[in-house]
Order: sequence, then C-alpha cells, then structure tokens
Amino acid sequence: MRLSGFTMVKNATKLYYPIREAILSILPIVDEFVVALGDCDPDDRTREAIESIRSDKIKIIDTVWDLKTYPNGTENAHQTNIAKNHCSGDWLFYLQADEVIHEKYLPIIKNYCEELVDDQEVEGLLFNYIHFWGDYEHHQNGHGWYKNEIRIIRKHPDIHSWESAQSFRRIPDFDGKNYRQQEGTFKLKVVKIPAYVYHYGWVRPPHLMQNKKKALDTIHKGKEKVADLYKNQKDYFDYGPLGNCAVFKGTHPEVMKDFIKKFDWADQLNFSKKEIHPNRKKQKHEKLKYRLLTWLEQKLLGGREIGGFKNYVLIKR
Repeated sequence: MRLSGFTMVKNATKLYYPIREAILSILPIVDEFVVALGDCDPDDRTREAIESIRSDKIKIIDTVWDLKTYPNGTENAHQTNIAKNHCSGDWLFYLQADEVIHEKYLPIIKNYCEELVDDQEVEGLLFNYIHFWGDYEHHQNGHGWYKNEIRIIRKHPDIHSWESAQSFRRIPDFDGKNYRQQEGTFKLKVVKIPAYVYHYGWVRPPHLMQNKKKALDTIHKGKEKVADLYKNQKDYFDYGPLGNCAVFKGTHPEVMKDFIKKFDWADQLNFSKKEIHPNRKKQKHEKLKYRLLTWLEQKLLGGREIGGFKNYVLIKR
C-alpha cells in the first residue's frame, strides 16, 4: 500500500498558515508529499518554510494562479487537483495549509488505509474536525461548522477536488474547469475513521486574520468587489466574546509546539462572555438562528446535526 500526501498553497507565511507543520504532521506515514506552490508575493517565504523540512519525500510543483479562468473559489480546487494529479499512491491524503494531524492518529489512519486498500467500494475516508477560534484554547462546535470532511481519497481519474476545495466528488468526463458542476457528479462512498483534523484557519493575529479573509474573499468574489466590501471595515478581525466558545481540553499536535509559542495577541482578544463592541457585525455562528439550532442539536438531539453540508455517502466497514 502506497500513501501520498498533497496540498496546495500560496502566501502561507505571509498569511500565517502553518504549512510547514501541516506537512510535518503526516510526513512519517506518507511515501511522498506533493505541494502545488502558487506564485507567491515577493515578501512571502513559503518555499523556504517547506524546503526547511529537508525531506526527499517532498515534491514541489510550481504553479501560477488564474482567477479569471477559475473564478468563484474554483482556483482552490484547480490547484488542489494539480497536486492530486502528481500523486502516485493508492490512497491520497489531502491537507489544507491550515490543517494539522495529531501524531496519536497516525497509526489509526495508516491501519485503515492498509485494511481498505483492496475494498474498491470505499472511495474515501472521512475525518472528524476541531475548528480552533481566536487562540489555541477555544474552538467552534456549533451549527454551521462542518463536523466531518473527506481527507483521504482513492487514486482514481474520476475523483476530483470540488467547488472551493473543501471536498471531493467523482466527476466522469470532467472538463477541467467547472469545479462547481452538480449535474453528472457523484458523492464519494466513504468510511468514517476515529481521527481528527485540527483546523487552525481561524487562529491568527487579528490584523493577519483580516488579511487572510481578504485574500480568501478575493479568490471567491474578485478584487473589485472585495475592495468595495472592505473599504469601510477595520484593519483587524474581531473574534467576539471567546467566553461563549467551547474550551479545548486536549493536547495539540507536537509539530505545532513552536508555532503555538508565537501566540502574542491575547491582549487583543475578549475572553469574557459579554460583547464589548456593540456595533460589531456578528459572525454567522453568533446569530440567533444558528444559536437556536446549536442548542437543539446539543441539548435535544445528542449532537446530531440538522441539515448541514454532507458531501459523501457513508458506508460501514
């Protein structure tokens, strides 16, 4: 059984992505790790961060991002597909640049890959998620935050990154451009495994969190619309009252140890349960509708989600 890791990235160090840590987290169990590295800005050091790992398993594929050809977030999927297509494994392990795996899950993940490699009905493996918020001690577990996602897929020419690269679908006769197509696509049949992805996409200094949001919105909405959208906004992101978030009681991946030491924006966070900026625009999970749905799910439904994004067909093994 051969296992490939892969990701796509651009301006990771400039935007505070733990790309080095993401790669290191699964490097012990993969036979190769393919990185589609975009045309980063001159003041970014993503290449240096990746090369500092000094592993002959890592293969960097240089790319140029084209938001005109791949609008509405689909450049993310396009870049993911580039990396995927350079993989040679039986299974392909996808991590985004802000996703890290705890070392305690590596044996579990490898065992599932080995056990299911010949079971052709299984097209992917489904992971649980922890979404950290603001700092490394709080996370979001309410309605609207995806609880599961496909992160290992079988190497198959019909399986492609989908929409904005959050997930994957089987797309026969794919034209290589329409990553948001619905018709003629098929959800993957997956097995859920007892392993978590630690998602650090919402843990940054507030000014860099705002920069990251702008960059992501640009990919989805274009430069002109984003310039207008942000012209009256502050130059920092307000995480709101962290006292209303779930408290993380576990341990972080060992590879995140030095990255977490860089945390120095506690004085810019609100650790209470009270709003200190009354005119602040509420985040989606803070709105009444989502708070009510979260209460129903957690108090009456035993954690079962009402609706939600489920881009997979769950099978048991």
